[in-house]
Amino acid sequence: MQYLHTMVRVANLDDALHFYCNLLGLSEVSRYDHQQGRFTLVFLSAPDDLERARDKKGPMVELTYNWPDENGAQEDYDGGRNFGHLAYRVENIYAACQRLADGGVTINRPPRDGHMAFVRSPDGISIELLQAGDPLPPQQPWVDMPNTGSW
Repeated sequence: MQYLHTMVRVANLDDALHFYCNLLGLSEVSRYDHQQGRFTLVFLSAPDDLERARDKKGPMVELTYNWPDENGAQEDYDGGRNFGHLAYRVENIYAACQRLADGGVTINRPPRDGHMAFVRSPDGISIELLQAGDPLPPQQPWVDMPNTGSW
């Protein structure tokens, strides 16, 4: 058995790509627009998995964007919390959280321990960030930052 990808439905493809690529740091591997099915699939990979994603088609996150219907209505996705979470290992958890915070993302569970943090995508998907290797020494402002919302 081999893990390939996780599919996440997104309400706004531009907002989702800004979050996952510009702020979280994933790279777009491929994109498929399906005219008949009226949807777009975008496959993303973490930088350290990019070569494997291109060669082996995994591990990746698949963003599925269902186009609005003929009246312009867009399906409303809720229940992101029911999904669980995606997890990514990062080289510097403080730098990753700062980049996300600077981009307007709420740090729901700050990396007070230098090891773990949680944020949410624009569609409410919980994202866990884990420090590569040993936890970093506690650092301000993260040490005193309270939890916000749920993850």
